[in-house]
This record gives sequence, structure tokens and C-alpha cells, in this order.
Amino acid sequence: MTLATGTTLGSYQITSPIGAGGMGEVYQAHDTKLGRDVAVKVLPEAFAHDSERLSRFQREAKMLASLNHSNIATIHGLEQSNGTSYLVMELVSGETLQERIKRDGAVPVEEALAIGKQIAEALEAAHEKGIIHRDLKPANVKVTPEGKVKVLDFGLAKAFAGDAADGNPSQSPTLSAMATMQGVLLGTAAYMSPEQARGKAVDKRTDIWAFGCVLYELLTGKQAFQGEDVTEILAAVVKTEPDWSQLPQASPSTIRALLHRCLQKDRRQRLHDAADVRIEIEDALSASASTTPVASEVRQNPTWRWVLVTALALVIGATIAGFTVWKLRPAERLPDVTRLLVGVAPAEGLQTAAQGLVSAGRGRPTRTAMALSPDGKYLVFVGFQSGKRQLYLKAMDQLEATPIPGTEGSDSPFFSPDGQWIGFYQGVVEVGAIGELKKVPLSGGPPVTLCKTPPMYGVSWGPNDIIVFAGERGGGLSRISASGGTPQLLTTVDLKKGEYSHRLPQMLPGGQAVLFTVQKADRRWDDAQIVVKSLVSGEQKVLIENGTDARYVSTGHLVFARSGTLMAVPFDVARMTISGGPIGIIEGVMQDVNSPTGIGDTGAAQFSVSGSGTLVYLAGGTFPGTDQLMVWVDRTGATEPIPVLVPQGAYLVPRISPDGRQLTFYTAGIDTNVWIYDLSRGALSRVTTEGVNKFPIRTPDGQRVTFSSTTAGPGNLFWKLTDGSGKAERLTTDEHVQIPSSWSPDGKTLAFLQQIGPNNWDIWTLSFDNGSAKVRPFLETPFFEEHAEFSPDGRWLAYASNESGRNEIYVQPYPGPGGRQQVSTQGGREPAWAHNGRELFYKAQGTNDAMKMMAVEVTLGTRLTAGPPRVLFEANGWPGTNMIRGYDVTSDDKRFVTVQLKHLPTLMISQMILVLNWFEELKHRVPTGK
Repeated sequence: MTLATGTTLGSYQITSPIGAGGMGEVYQAHDTKLGRDVAVKVLPEAFAHDSERLSRFQREAKMLASLNHSNIATIHGLEQSNGTSYLVMELVSGETLQERIKRDGAVPVEEALAIGKQIAEALEAAHEKGIIHRDLKPANVKVTPEGKVKVLDFGLAKAFAGDAADGNPSQSPTLSAMATMQGVLLGTAAYMSPEQARGKAVDKRTDIWAFGCVLYELLTGKQAFQGEDVTEILAAVVKTEPDWSQLPQASPSTIRALLHRCLQKDRRQRLHDAADVRIEIEDALSASASTTPVASEVRQNPTWRWVLVTALALVIGATIAGFTVWKLRPAERLPDVTRLLVGVAPAEGLQTAAQGLVSAGRGRPTRTAMALSPDGKYLVFVGFQSGKRQLYLKAMDQLEATPIPGTEGSDSPFFSPDGQWIGFYQGVVEVGAIGELKKVPLSGGPPVTLCKTPPMYGVSWGPNDIIVFAGERGGGLSRISASGGTPQLLTTVDLKKGEYSHRLPQMLPGGQAVLFTVQKADRRWDDAQIVVKSLVSGEQKVLIENGTDARYVSTGHLVFARSGTLMAVPFDVARMTISGGPIGIIEGVMQDVNSPTGIGDTGAAQFSVSGSGTLVYLAGGTFPGTDQLMVWVDRTGATEPIPVLVPQGAYLVPRISPDGRQLTFYTAGIDTNVWIYDLSRGALSRVTTEGVNKFPIRTPDGQRVTFSSTTAGPGNLFWKLTDGSGKAERLTTDEHVQIPSSWSPDGKTLAFLQQIGPNNWDIWTLSFDNGSAKVRPFLETPFFEEHAEFSPDGRWLAYASNESGRNEIYVQPYPGPGGRQQVSTQGGREPAWAHNGRELFYKAQGTNDAMKMMAVEVTLGTRLTAGPPRVLFEANGWPGTNMIRGYDVTSDDKRFVTVQLKHLPTLMISQMILVLNWFEELKHRVPTGK
């Protein structure tokens, strides 16, 4: 409907057309009642014939009319006249940003920031009232001749499209109403957030994304996401990164970083509040007004751009210094405390800890990623180059970081008390692996091996030249001389108190006591304890409940982590006592306490404090967790979900019942118990209710479930009827932890795993002979054996062992005699026999942390012959499990059942943040009373 000049709508007389958009035609009109000029948006005729839609729009318009801010174009109301529905709005003179950019290209940096600041103020005001714009773009922002910014059409996207806008990107008001106008259509698509492009529900973070797109375009004169049609643009929004090299050299480092935070595709990692955007821009403008910025840019080579495109990198340029970062400021800023983004001039393809380490398949560091020297002059961190992990050293007064020779494949760096040595772990990071604890001179030279050890869970070099470390996944601390030797046990877990491991140690001044974290047997972190132990008297006491990774600092504080927040509490090191309650001081510190499966986390927080008062940490918070689902997987890797509804936690080690009608598994986390799922009826029933019960396997007749339980002390073997009736019957009584692994086909023998030492598991059997149960060792070695599996004829036992330094699959005759045969060739875990006895399946490491399902043709009999391994498929999102395999095979050997991550965890983009003179802030925030 086009209105001619002079047309009257109620008390409004049309004076001239202004333009058309996805939500109707806009005219300038004169309000004859109030004697003012207004803008009138005539809504499409479809509204007149849809009373429900018009009523909904009217309700939204009333709420939008409540917005009263100088940077928001006011909506006066929704009116009707002669069947025409129209909005009456503030008339804003001037040109839109779209018109300005089209005419002049990029806007000067300071002017662009001034405009961006006013847009952010408008978003802040609207978000405080719960109103989201949903369609922010240059065409919806005007600048008056006086330089005043006005954001137009605030909230109209939802008012126009209703709930459909959140469910289908094609229902965007612009995309739906102007589908025949390619330019307008492109204009909206280019500013959609990834969640909008995918048709998901939106919140205020969608406006933050659109703001980032607008600010990028102001600074560069080009759209952040481009394409020849809507499909290409939306694909760019979801998959690619803007060309960051287009940003002008004069743009401040914090603004570059701000744009990165606004344009995070994972909205959990995106800035949450417009107020933070405004503050950052204000800080940048203030810095620009008081100083002459010196800006240069490291030219991005194609490899580095590719890293950016895959979202594995941050802009780490030569000029990152001197600017504050968002969400990290204390309530009262201290003038002599300075926050910096750590600058590292990247080598070819180098990915640093500041970009998020790829570790354990989770896209973030699971162990210590960096360490400051005691004097704060040097930083050592873990970096990746060409897919190889290595330690890098950076002098804080220099730009470049250099690789430390001889540290390939290393992590967990730490300094000696005098700062002259760097210690580290070198080796594969996986359960059962054995690496080496080493040290290397800071001044250069070959590394020195101190001892062999499994992957470490924290390490500290004390002032008495004693190194304390946690090299046991489920055990205590060890200590060793800094000159090397044989490690000696320092602490032992107390199973009666429900302890699982001691880790993350820190030696206290004088070397007479050590702090460490106690993880409980259920391996959650909300009940972890920070403990101090005197090495003189042996006294040990709990200091803090619900905390991990404590460090003592010379201000008289303990600093520790709790769910991604850095906490501090006054600590008297002489009396080894705390006073008062912990106070949160920095949020969003990267911490490994939420793995996709709910288990296996290290608890490590990524921060380091020097004796000179400097703090460095990685931003990123805790792992957000990932939903899981049970799936069928065929031999090509194609999946089919199984609609299991699990009450709590992750679920693990599914097993198919002998008749193929049920699945048995256990939940991990808060509720660690055994469950059965009926595939035909979709019914879920609980088998166990008390204690920690896990690793369930069915007896061959399907009548019972065998599992490991802590109901009577350490995890021993129990079984219970699958219908849940009766009580669980205890099969073994032993001081060692035991885990059921596989039943022989005749149901007379159970192969199980028994923990002999912290990193020493052997294979034992429980046999029922003439009504009596006998326990016998089958394979006793100094190594880590797991995943024991009987062959279909019961004459062979497959298992995984780390005797070669990495996990491989072996097969050995049962009950013997006879030697073992290695089946895998390039590593392997979790073997499973095909029911027809012609194949042996197992998992192997794939590319980029994927998993490969392998198959080996075998011939059973008095002798076993095995062919070469071949890959069936490669997949992401299969959580690995320790001790017993995490999948099962159907009776026809055509499919597998496993647990799969519903959404693959995204890389946690992080910043390495340096805080100079941090002790002043700490003392101010958490007074010690001294």
C-alpha cells in the first residue's frame, strides 16, 4: 500500500515518503493534534486480516513505547485508520550508517568509536528492560546532523514476526516481508548471529553480535560477513571469521579484542552485556584522548589466517599492551594496578596457551598451561606448532616467544625457587602412559631427566630443592630431589574418608609444609578439599571445602579456584590457619572441572603468581559441559540416536543384554548408579540405589548385573538381579579396588581388574567351581592393564597394556599357558570381540582428537592368527573410558552402541591476561587485618 502526499491517517497527514523496509513503508507525517512531525510506518496489509497477530503486535508496541532513551528512536504507539495499521514514531533527521558507509567507506576510528559508544548505550538501556533489538544493522542506525546517534526499529523484529522469528531464520521480518528485494535481504542476513542463522532462540547476546558486525563495518567500510546470496552469507556467519587484517592500524588493541569477543560464534563465549561494550569503548576513547597511540600490525600469513578462520586463535599482535579488559575490573579500580593482554609475536602457525590449548580432545588445557618465574620477568607456556606440543619462553620485556629445545611433547611447566630452572612433564598425556619429569636451565642447555612418571596432576618445586608432584590419577603425592632419583610417597589417600586422589600441590615457604587438593571418590569438585600437611609433624588438616589448586602468596593469602572463579582468603602460614571466609576476586578463570563425561578432570586452574606481585591467567571459565545421547553406530560410522532419558549426570559403558532387548549402563556424577533401559518399551529402571556403583556388565544368561560398588568400603565386586529385586550380593572382599570386565561365555569365570598401585592394575579372575568362588591372578605385571575381554570361545583374553610406553592391544591364551600376541600396531584401547569370533574391534587415536574404530580379522582355535588392523570409520564425540570399554557390539556384529556427545565441545577461545602489581589489588579486596 503506497500513500500519496496529503493522505490523512487519523490525525496524521502524510508529507513525504521516507523509505521501505521489511516491516512496511515509512513516511514523514505531520501530527495535526500536537503540531509535530513524526515518522509513520504503515504495516503490511496482512496485519489487517490477522487479528491475533495484530493484537500481539499491539502488546509488543506498548512495551516498546516504554523505552525512553536519547539514543533510541521513540515509538509513540500503534494506531489504526480505515483498515490501515501503522506505527507512529519519532522522526529522526540525518542519514543512516548504511548511507554514510556507502558514500564515504570506513569511518575514522575515533568517530566510529563515538558512534559505537552511543549504540552500546542504547542497547544497554533496552536490555535492562528486557527488550532485544533482534535486527540491529547500519540501516537501522541514524546519525543526526548534530552527531546524535538514534537506533531505529528497536524490538520491532519480534513484534513483527512473533515467536516464529526465534524458530526459523526465514521468518526474520526483513527476510520474510522483503524476499523479493535482494539488497534488503542481504542486509539483514549479514548481521544475523549464528544462533539466528540456525533458527535457535535468541537473547541479548544476539544484539552483541550484531553490534560487533556494525562496529567492524564502521571501521573497515566492509561487511564482516559477505556472500553473493543469503545462503553464502549465512554460511559465512556460521563457519568463517571476518578478515581481521582489514581493521585500520590506528584501531586500539582493546577494540580489536572487543570485536573478537562480540563475534564469538559460541554465544557462551561472547560478551554478555552491552554495558561492558560501552565501558571498553569509553576506556579506548579516554586512552586515545590522553596519549598518542602507537599501533602496528603483524601481517597475517595464510596459515595464521586459517588458524583464525578455524577459531583457534586470538589476535595476538605486537601492540597488545596497556589496555584494560572487560569483566575483570575490581569494584574499585586501583591506579597502580595494570592489566595487559600478553603479547606474543607468533611464529609460523604457532598456537599459544592464550588461544586455548588442544588437550585431551577438549580444546582447552587440562593441566598447567603456563608459569611465571618468581621475579615475574619470564613466562613459560605450552604452545602448539604444526600439531606438535612444546614449551615456549617469553621474556616479559620482549615481544617474541621462543621454543625451548628438548621440550617437544611437554606440558605442566614450573620454575625452581631461584628461577634458574624450568621443570616440566614430557610424554603422552593419557591414562596408563609413562613419561618423564625433567628440568632445563633457563639460560639454555639440554634437559635433565629426574625420573619416570605417569602424566602429572600438579607439581611444585620447594625451597629445599624438593619437588612434590601428583603423578597418580587415583593416588597420593610423591616427592623427589631436584637432582633426580627415585620418587618417594609423600601422602596416601584415605579410602575410609572417601578420598580418591591428592593432587595440585604447592610447597609453602621454608619447605616444611605442602598444600594440595583432595578429590573425593565420587570425583565431583564441589566437595573437593584444600588441605595442608606438615612435613615435620605429619599433621594434616582441611583448610577449605569446595576449592582446588591453592597457591600461597606473600601478602598472607591463599588464592584458589572454585568453579572458574579465583578466590582469596587470609592465611597465617606459621599457624597454617585461615581467617574469615573466601572472597571471589576474578571470575572466568579457565579451570578444568567439567569434562563432557563428568569424570576425569584434573581440577587445574590456569593461573600463576610471581613473588613480585604479578598475576597471569587464562580467561575462559569452566568447561560448560556437553549433553550426551546413546546411539547406534554402523560399520561406516552412521549414527542413530536412542531416546534414553537419564535422571542425572553422564552415562557410560553401555552393554547390550544377551537377548538384545535391553541396555545396561551407569550414570556418573552426582548420582553414580546402575540403570537398565528397555529398548522396546522405552522404560528406564534403576538397579542400584546406595553408594557409588559403576562398571556394570551382564552375566551371559542375562539374569544378573555385575558391578563395582563402594557400599562396603573400597570398590569390590557385587552382583544383583536385573529386575532390581533382592539385595546386591557381594562377590569379593578385598582392600584393593576391583572392576568387573568380562564374563566367560559359560558364565563360570569373571575377568576383573584389580588396582595394585596408583598406576598398576592387574587382571584377575573369579571362578565358580562346584559352588565355591576362587580368586586367582591371571596377569601380574608392573604395568597398567585394562579392558580385559574373553573371546567368544572362552579360550583367549584380549586386553590393553602400556608396557611399551603407550597402550596397545594384546591377546593371551586363557587360562594358559602360552605367550601373548600384540594385535594393534599404532596404539589401541577398549578391545571387543565380534560375536562370530572372526574379528577383534578396538579404538585408536585419530586425527585432531578424533577416534578411529579399528577391526582386525582373527582366527580362533588352539592358535590365534591376526591380520593387519584396518579402519572402519573415524568419529568425533565418543568419550573414551578407562578400565572397561565404553561401547558394545550387537549380536550380528553390524552395529555398535556407544555414548556420543550431543554437541561437540567448541574450543574455548581464551586470553592470556597479565596483571601487574596485583598484590595491591589483592590486599585492597581481601584485607588480612595486619
